[in-house]
Amino acid sequence: MSSRSNDQGRAYEFICLLVLEQEIKKFRPVQVEQNSSFYAAKRAWDTLSASDQSTYKTSALAAVDSIFAMEPRIVEDGGDMLELLIQTDGHGEEGDVRDILIIRRNITWEIGLSLKHNHLAVKHSRLSRKLDFGQSWYGVPCSQDYWDDVHGVFEYLSDEKEKNTKFSELPDKVNDVYVPLLNAFMAEIQRQYAKDKTILKRMVEYLLGKYDFYKVISIDRERITRIQGFNLHGTLNQDGERTKSTIEVPILSLPTRIIALQFVPGRDNTVELYLDGGWQFSFRIHNAATHVEPSLKFDIQIVGMPTAIITINCLWK
Repeated sequence: MSSRSNDQGRAYEFICLLVLEQEIKKFRPVQVEQNSSFYAAKRAWDTLSASDQSTYKTSALAAVDSIFAMEPRIVEDGGDMLELLIQTDGHGEEGDVRDILIIRRNITWEIGLSLKHNHLAVKHSRLSRKLDFGQSWYGVPCSQDYWDDVHGVFEYLSDEKEKNTKFSELPDKVNDVYVPLLNAFMAEIQRQYAKDKTILKRMVEYLLGKYDFYKVISIDRERITRIQGFNLHGTLNQDGERTKSTIEVPILSLPTRIIALQFVPGRDNTVELYLDGGWQFSFRIHNAATHVEPSLKFDIQIVGMPTAIITINCLWK
């Protein structure tokens, strides 16, 4: 993600936090934790023009009513203090994609929001000569066959790094780098899947996040804020003590079968994974730097989701 996109994301976190505080305190006590992430988000917010700030605030306000309808525990007053905070980036590295947490400690309850500003990417994971994607993604170390398959590619990239070569100067980076790495990646997933079908469940949990969450996506060009409920473990959408949710967020079924794992036709840098239950992901591999380094980045997108995933498009006022 570029520095500008990162700043826009932080700014969006900041205004969503403030809008939540503003709207929640109409119903019950609420406090914001002013941690290091809060101040980083505020600095990003302060760099925006007045026009952009207005757009971001409009986007955040559009989502509030639907979130409250799905999560009545936010606005019911139990005499306790509700807490809001922005999580540190380190949580994302540990598989927690939630940017904002909404917490009531006296009833041991929390939910999280994952915020996206004009982009829909799920993860930006890497492949390298040392990174074990199998261990990280589904808890099974990559096989020796995988390491043998990728060894030559990363040796080649290491040699070119020593020469200070740019990726654009490689004679055939598609067939010398992208294709063999993606073939090794697909073969390893199929190899481990043949031994243990449960890796698919764990892989989806890794790609989406190990905690249930609502994804809140600002789509400025369409003037909508899209909310999606990823209720993998049934922790979302709990009724309050006196108030029931008015929008249902179904519990999702995780996949058990690979339907297909193959290159996207006409695209030598992208593969798609089709799973049962409607789960579909694309993995586009690319160089994340100008100069060659023995590490490639994935841009991972959800291209298909179970019909049970609730999606709400909140129109801006």
